[in-house]
Amino acid sequence: MNMAAIFAESRQLPHIPKVVQELIETFRDENANIDQISKKVALDQALTAKVLRLANSAHYGLSRTIAKPQDAVVMLGFGTLRTMVLASGVTSAIKTPGFDQKAFWKDSFAVASLAKWLAAYMPDCDKEMAFTCGMMHSIGTLLILMVIPEQAGSIEDSVRLGGTRHSAETAVLGFTSADVGAELAKRWKFPEELQEAIQQQDNPANGDAYTPMAGLIYIAKFLHKAHVDDWTEEELIEKFPIRIATRIGLDIRRIRNDLAECKDLESGFEEILNG
Repeated sequence: MNMAAIFAESRQLPHIPKVVQELIETFRDENANIDQISKKVALDQALTAKVLRLANSAHYGLSRTIAKPQDAVVMLGFGTLRTMVLASGVTSAIKTPGFDQKAFWKDSFAVASLAKWLAAYMPDCDKEMAFTCGMMHSIGTLLILMVIPEQAGSIEDSVRLGGTRHSAETAVLGFTSADVGAELAKRWKFPEELQEAIQQQDNPANGDAYTPMAGLIYIAKFLHKAHVDDWTEEELIEKFPIRIATRIGLDIRRIRNDLAECKDLESGFEEILNG
């Protein structure tokens, strides 16, 4: 199968709200008109309701109620508001009947939270970008399931039998969900840094070239798997991908001292999955 077939029908391509697209374009725009964008968020009632529910959740522990997106910018900062809006828009963009999307996004948010946590140990790393990369890392899997469910089922069978996902995808499709996710991110006009992180997220395991953000996502996925499989701290330290961490500039000594604190991280974004 040719990957172009996934995107052949434009009506099948997931669409995100226009304001989300505009927010994506602010990732590298230091002169973005924050007030104007906040007002545009307010025009999308469903999006606004989700964002304000998040902003007022116990996760943020704010001292007063946030009533409108402009208040969220003041209280939380533009970066956090943007991430909230992106999460709300992206989670609503792809619908796959019969699939547990809630569990899928919980896993994605878990990886995103770990990526953001790791970013604090890496020089000049944008935490919100790291979170967004983590949130988007598996989006290709969801798109494959939506467009070609039979092949997706074959891939899941191989993974359940112990195969790696990227090997199973390559065998069945000739390309991977990372390829699909990167192409979707490109069509959604996400920054090139994010496209590369999605595309190269499995490269560290294969020995191929990868960017620092791709290495960060790889390690975030490693930590998430360790937590799901309930590894001990000793196992985690023993198996930690030190070579990759060193290559991307993570402060390994500090991370080793703080590993216990990342086990119960919460993104605070799970709330949007309930509405």
